[in-house]
Amino acid sequence: MKAVACHDGELSVVELPIPTPGPGQVLIRVIRAGICGSDLHARTQCDASADVADEVGYGGFMRSTESVVMGHEFTGDVVAYGPGCRKRWAPGTSVVAMPMIKHGDDAHLTGLSVHAPGAYADLLLVAEDLTMPVPDNVTADLAALTEPLAVAHHAVRRGDVGKRDVAVVIGCGPIGLAVILMLKAAGVRSVVASDLSAGRRALARRCGADVVVDPTVESPWDACTEKRNYLTRASDLFDTAFGAMHELQRIRGVPWWKVMRLAERVGATPRGPVVFECVGVPGIIEDIVSHSPFRSRVVVVGVCMQPDTFRPAMTINKEIDLRFVFGYDPGEFRDTLHMIADAEVDPSPLITATVGLGGVAAAFDALAGAEHHAKVLIDPMSDVATL
Repeated sequence: MKAVACHDGELSVVELPIPTPGPGQVLIRVIRAGICGSDLHARTQCDASADVADEVGYGGFMRSTESVVMGHEFTGDVVAYGPGCRKRWAPGTSVVAMPMIKHGDDAHLTGLSVHAPGAYADLLLVAEDLTMPVPDNVTADLAALTEPLAVAHHAVRRGDVGKRDVAVVIGCGPIGLAVILMLKAAGVRSVVASDLSAGRRALARRCGADVVVDPTVESPWDACTEKRNYLTRASDLFDTAFGAMHELQRIRGVPWWKVMRLAERVGATPRGPVVFECVGVPGIIEDIVSHSPFRSRVVVVGVCMQPDTFRPAMTINKEIDLRFVFGYDPGEFRDTLHMIADAEVDPSPLITATVGLGGVAAAFDALAGAEHHAKVLIDPMSDVATL
C-alpha cells in the first residue's frame, strides 16, 4: 500500500506492506485524513515532544530518526477484523476511531508513534473498542473532523463557559476556529475572536464569531469590555469592594456576610471573560494575563514547544485562572460525532483544500505559513498534488 512517511523532517510517499490486524484490531481503508497542527509540530520538533512525553510516562512518541506514518484525524471503511473482535460492523461500514491502539500491553498514539502508523496511508489499523460507526448523514469530509472538534469540545467544557459569558478566542487557526464552533454549539452568545490574518478572521466569522478583531488595530480586550463592565484596574476592584460594603451595611435584618456569600453562589460577584489561547507561541500567555480583565479564566489550548515565561505576580494580582487542556475522553469524542450528525455544529467552513498522498508534503509547507487555509484533508484516492 501507499503511505506518507516522515523521517528527519522530510515527508515522502513510500510503499509499505498491508497491515495485518492483531487481537482486538480492525483494518480500515482510509477515506479521509486531516492534517493537524500537532502534525506540523511533530514534523520538525518531535524530539522535544518525545522528551516531554517520556517524562510523563509515555516512551513511544516518534523521534526524528524514525520513519513514521503520521495522521490521527481520519475516517475510513471497515475491511477486516483481527482475532477476538466482536465484528460489530459489516465490511464497508464507515467508522471513526480514537487514535490509540494497543500492541500487547503497550498503548500507542496512532500517527505519532513508529509503533502505530497513522492515516496518511491507504489502510490503517484501529482498536475495535475505540471505534464508532459514522451516522449515515455524515459525509467523509465532516467525519474526519471529529477528532479536532473533540479537542475543542473538551477545551470548552474545561473552560466551564456559561451561555452568558463572553468568550475570547486568541488565534483563529484550525484549533481556534474549532473552539469558536464548539462555543457557539454550546450556546455561548458572545464570542470575540482575534487573529492577525485577514483570511483567518474571515473564517472566524463563518464559524460564528460575534466580534472579530485585528489585534494590530483593535484590542480584543476592549471588544469584550464593551459587552461587560469588567474590572480592568486595581482601583476599580477597590472601589467595588468599598461600594459593595457600603450597600450591604444598609441592609437590615440580614447579616451582610450572608448576603455576600449568597451573591457568590448565584454568580453575582465580579468575574472576567473566558479566554482560549489557541496560538501556542512564546509570549502569548504573558500577553493574555497582562491585558485580560481581572478574574479572567484562561484555557490554554495552543501547544507551545519552546520554554516560555509569564509573571506569576501579575497573574496573582489579577486572580487569573490558568487551565491547560489535552485531548478528550471517549464520551466527548462520541458526543462530537453526533453533534455533527445532528447539525448542532457545522465544521464545513474549516475545510479549505483536499489533496492526495502525493500532495501531503506541499500541504505541510503551505500550512506552515498559510493565511487562508485551515483544515487540509487527504484523500488517498486523489491525484491532487498541490493546494
